[in-house]
Amino acid sequence: MSREPEDVATPSRDGDLLRLARLSVGPDAVRDILDWLGRRTGGAALLVGADGKVLAGPTDRLGPGTLLSPAVGAAIADLSRRGSSAAVVDTGGPTRVHLLRLDGGAPDRSAASLVAQVEEQVGYLAVVAAPERQLGELLADAARTLSLCWRVEEADRARRRIVAADAHGREAVLHLLMVGDVPPARRIASALRPHLPDALRVCVIECVGRQRYEVAAEIDRSLAGRAWIVPCPVRSNHLIALVPAEPSTGDAPAPGREAARRGAGRTDPVDRLGRLITARARQCRVGMSEPVALADTATGYEHAFHALAVARAASEGYARFDRQHDLVPLTGPDGYLWAQRLLQPCLDHVPARRADPGAMELLGTLSSWLAFDTAASRHLKIHRNTLTGRLRLLNALLGMDLLRVPDRSAAWLALRVRAAPRPDDPRAGTVPAETVPADREVTLDHLLAAPAVTAWARARLRPLRATDRSTGLETVRAWLAADTNLSATSAGLGISVSATRKRLARAEQALGRSLLHAPDARHELWLALRAVELADG
Repeated sequence: MSREPEDVATPSRDGDLLRLARLSVGPDAVRDILDWLGRRTGGAALLVGADGKVLAGPTDRLGPGTLLSPAVGAAIADLSRRGSSAAVVDTGGPTRVHLLRLDGGAPDRSAASLVAQVEEQVGYLAVVAAPERQLGELLADAARTLSLCWRVEEADRARRRIVAADAHGREAVLHLLMVGDVPPARRIASALRPHLPDALRVCVIECVGRQRYEVAAEIDRSLAGRAWIVPCPVRSNHLIALVPAEPSTGDAPAPGREAARRGAGRTDPVDRLGRLITARARQCRVGMSEPVALADTATGYEHAFHALAVARAASEGYARFDRQHDLVPLTGPDGYLWAQRLLQPCLDHVPARRADPGAMELLGTLSSWLAFDTAASRHLKIHRNTLTGRLRLLNALLGMDLLRVPDRSAAWLALRVRAAPRPDDPRAGTVPAETVPADREVTLDHLLAAPAVTAWARARLRPLRATDRSTGLETVRAWLAADTNLSATSAGLGISVSATRKRLARAEQALGRSLLHAPDARHELWLALRAVELADG
């Protein structure tokens, strides 16, 4: 015995209105109403667009994007042309299609709407039912409720699109800053807000679960919306915040150690922010960089990441980067000449096809690879095979093996030297580059043998030579010799992988630098070890 369609035998308008009201507040109101309306009419109910394609339907019917029928499409076009709101289409079979235009708001005709193609779509309720059914009153009531529910769902979809577009825009700004492309980053940021500051601190927060959302809201509230907050595109449990640097006397920001000395006697606002985050979200760990110029955001990120390695073992869960003298200025005009010559084949590269990466894109790939290793594919939003192909091209152009730590370290130093102020820039405080003969042969060993670099290297490695950390230097040296492979390192030391990892974790705390997670300090440490080897003969 066949089951009677729901409510068909005893139709009641009050009952229908009550049922529609209850369905309209559900999480999937449009689909639920269409499901019920199909059962109520003994047929099928769908929501179609002006082109006759299904926008929404019951769970067991046609999916979105399906063309209902040519006759229905022609009837909708006729309705639109005549300005009518309802029609009945005779399909030539045992059923008819009832069409009702859903009421919508005033269409948005602004230029922004036309460019974004987000104008509200006109919807029609289509009910396929037997010819003898009298459905006018029922469909009119259902269409009014369905129209409101459809507009609410459309608004929610539009909100999600806006949120996703904003997130992608902010991630794009961060990526541009990480590769040093400041002007386009400023242009995008000016539209998304807040404006990017001239000097900033980079804050890297390691979160648990959904804490990223809570921490982001706390930072935004504490800094009154002045921070640039971006979920890390590489690590799903990291949050990156670009915090405006505290201005010094006057209007110009004062990045560097001088600012730190001036603020030594008082609590820095960024320190208060870092401690506030760890106090509110106790499982979080926070690493904070020193002030850097906007163009040096990538350096600030590395500094904050190193501070995060220290924060993991700190009782309060917060650490600030302890800057030591940078290697780059010590290389002088010879360093700039060496870096230019090393990178010149990449700078001169002209892609064979328009779709192939150009010189700047290759340099960006190289920088990302040196910072994130295989996670560079996530950072650059490319396939891992594409990353492998670009690395193969970089190896050929530069004559290097970018899987080996010595070559990686040389490329790392070259990129940093090239990004620094030129030696003929008065701010650099070095001899003008023109005083260096263009045909002079400059090697990496030549740079590392300079007395100033040797002094830097000894200071850099001094924490590993402490008597209570007798195995620190040995472990780091073996780790670098094994190209940072833990299994090979443990085999060379004759200890287990877990023991090697523990030794490197202790070395992280001694150095104040990350070793077990990229971006790590492998390049800096290899250069320091090489400089000491050259000095000691």
